[in-house]
Amino acid sequence: MRMGTDRIVNIVSSLKQFSRIEKDKKPGFDVHGGIDDTLTILSSKLKETRDRPAIQVIKAYGELPPLTCNYSQLNQVFMNIIDNAIDALAERDQNRSWEEIEANPSCISIRTQFSDQDGIMIEISDNGSGIPTALQNSIFDPFFTTKDIGKGTGMGLAISHQIVVQNHDGRLDCKSVLNQGTTFSIQLPVELTA
Repeated sequence: MRMGTDRIVNIVSSLKQFSRIEKDKKPGFDVHGGIDDTLTILSSKLKETRDRPAIQVIKAYGELPPLTCNYSQLNQVFMNIIDNAIDALAERDQNRSWEEIEANPSCISIRTQFSDQDGIMIEISDNGSGIPTALQNSIFDPFFTTKDIGKGTGMGLAISHQIVVQNHDGRLDCKSVLNQGTTFSIQLPVELTA
């Protein structure tokens, strides 16, 4: 009962942080905290089910300065990308046995780093089926989805691209190799104070 209560408190706290409403960019955003809040919210989708083992999450966080940004918008980007990775892995795992999944576990890797020239880089990778080359140029288009009918709106990555590129002067790129996985790279400029 205590564990359940602690879990509920963590989820509510993460939801409050995740959904902060703001109109302007504000300084002091902890990128790692935003990612961790997203993972907490999505934890039920990462857990073991009767059909598959848990999806592993590997974090390799570098030292990052606080970011000036719109918190809720960046949290939305993390949510869209990580949720899509979970869905892609779960879909692929439907066609694999428990033993096959244990031998080659489904995994999401999140890596962050900072450089004075490039700003903050966040890479979110999965080891899923990948996106066919013919579709990769369309993934940021509104209403485009690789999911089955009724399972996706086709707006998550389009909105994420707009948030990163137009609202935060950053870059959002995707690299994918069939049967190896997909990596989304988010690059954000940093306004350093003296």
